[in-house]
Amino acid sequence: MTMNRIAAWLLAAVLGLAGIAAHAQADKAPDQLIKEVSTDVLDALKADKTIKTGDTQKIVALVDGKVMPHVDFQRMTASAVGRYWRQATPEQQKRLQEEFKTLLVRTYSGALANVGDQTVELKPMRSGPSDKEVVVRSEIKGKGDPIQLDYRLEHAPDGWKIYDVNVLGVWLVENYRNSFAQEIGAGGIDGLIAKMVERNKSNATGTKS
Repeated sequence: MTMNRIAAWLLAAVLGLAGIAAHAQADKAPDQLIKEVSTDVLDALKADKTIKTGDTQKIVALVDGKVMPHVDFQRMTASAVGRYWRQATPEQQKRLQEEFKTLLVRTYSGALANVGDQTVELKPMRSGPSDKEVVVRSEIKGKGDPIQLDYRLEHAPDGWKIYDVNVLGVWLVENYRNSFAQEIGAGGIDGLIAKMVERNKSNATGTKS
C-alpha cells in the first residue's frame, strides 16, 4: 500500500480523537469514547464549508489543536524510529518528534478535505476493563467498500492516548519504521531528520516529495 493511499483514509482514523478533550471521562470505555466523538466530529466537518474548500490554515489548526494533543508522540516516534531511537541524542530525539508531528499533521490535514458521508461502526472489544492497552476496531462506511481502521490506545494518567493506527491492514508506525530505517541506513539519524524536514516543506507548499 502506498503512503498516498494511507493518507487518503487516515482522516477517518483520527476523527475519533478530535473531540476527546471535550468528552473525556475517566470511566468511559475507549471504544465508546471514539464512537461518540467520531460521530460528533464527522458531523461538524461535513457542515464546515471552509474545510470542504480546502482552507489549509484552518485545517492544520484544527488537527494540531484538537487531534495531536491526544497522540502519544514520544512513544509513536520512538516506535517508528525503532532500535535507532536509543542511539539518537536528546536533541535528535526532540527534532525527530517535532518533524514527525509536522509530517502527521500535514498528512491528516490533507485528508480532511475528503470528508463525505462516512459513518463509523465499531467492532466488539476484545479486552478487559482493567487493561491499560487496548485495540479499538472499527470500519468507516460510505461510498464504496468499508474501510478497516484499528486504533492502539494506552491509558495514560491524563486519559487514553493513541500510539498507532491500522489503516486497511497496515499499521502506521510499522509502515514508517520501514521507510525510516532505510533513511537512517543511508544517512544516519541526521539524514532522516533532513529528509523529514524536506518532506514537510514540500507538503507545506502542496508539492510531493
